[in-house]
Amino acid sequence: MPQVIKLYNGLVLALAIVAGAILPTFMLIIVYQVVWRNFGLQPSAHLFTFTEYGLLYMTMLGAPWLVRERGHVYIEVVTASLPERLRNGLSRAVSGLCVVISLILALKGLDITIKNFASNEMDVRSLYFPRWILIGCIPLGFGLMAVEFARFTFGPELFHTGEAGIHE
Repeated sequence: MPQVIKLYNGLVLALAIVAGAILPTFMLIIVYQVVWRNFGLQPSAHLFTFTEYGLLYMTMLGAPWLVRERGHVYIEVVTASLPERLRNGLSRAVSGLCVVISLILALKGLDITIKNFASNEMDVRSLYFPRWILIGCIPLGFGLMAVEFARFTFGPELFHTGEAGIHE
């Protein structure tokens, strides 16, 4: 079992690294497009399409790691002012709700991905691209987020530490 956990942790980290690599790639694409336009040339229209796809992938691949690191935006003013026992219960309840919502979105995303794959649905912009590849990151991202929120729901650590807000 420790090997499975180690592999899972490596997967979440690897996906976060890929998500992090997408952002500087966007910067390079934008610089390339600006330089080409300044020389009176027309850059590839595919780059804009891949940038759109990259925004979704960057979000979905990086989100599980952000949950793990408590990097998502949330406000702890209420939880920081609660007694520890009540804060712990509320934090686990909120994390549990996040598990349920993440699982619903993962399952719906998986359903859409499978339907797009079965029907060979294409995303038509500057090129024909299988839609299931575009949508496939949604069940992956939300599924892993559900696992990460479940770690806060059932594990020893809490999502809300009570250290932000009032105590700052």
